[in-house]
Amino acid sequence: MSHIAIVIGATGLVGSALVNKLANAQHVEKIITLTRRPISYTSSKVENHVVNFDHLENNATLFKGDFLFSCMGTTRRQAGSIAAQREVDLEYQFKAAECAAQNGIPHILLVSSSGANEKSNNPYLKMKGELEQRIKLLPFKRISFFQPSLLMGPRNEFRFGEKLGGLVLPVLSFIPGLKRYRPITGEQVAEKMVRVSQQSGVSLEYFRLDEIFEN
Repeated sequence: MSHIAIVIGATGLVGSALVNKLANAQHVEKIITLTRRPISYTSSKVENHVVNFDHLENNATLFKGDFLFSCMGTTRRQAGSIAAQREVDLEYQFKAAECAAQNGIPHILLVSSSGANEKSNNPYLKMKGELEQRIKLLPFKRISFFQPSLLMGPRNEFRFGEKLGGLVLPVLSFIPGLKRYRPITGEQVAEKMVRVSQQSGVSLEYFRLDEIFEN
């Protein structure tokens, strides 16, 4: 059976890899990417729409399909403030999830973060936890949360924390009990998301840290 997948965050580390993998997936016949600027794709399966995420409800009709892949994210440095980062990491993704749920999309697959917790003192982990809690209240038949450790891969901007973590964590992961915290690439997360979309699953599932490496 062929399906329609909607992808937000399609230009990011995980999202760009995800679109390429979905384009080669036999169970997906059409991919709708929603972006802030026009993106060209080589695959005829991909249909790009430029949208204003501040008024995503104006494009609610685009959210019709079988999967919503939500891979959107930024940093406080990129956004300019924690409030601006929340707009992207929380509000934009939640609005997309609302549009998808209202249009009957049964399955949302969302990239969250290891340690996501709405009660956290860390602003980033707090917003990721709040997003998870709010999405769980929406009427999806199936919710899949992916909570990877440090994400590695080519980015358009330099991130010192990721560079440092990429040097330290692989070494620390050899210490007993820390293997599950080893870094993971955007390609590996995208591959896991595609596999999960092909398989049956429970109504609410989490894929944490090294579980994302598993088949």
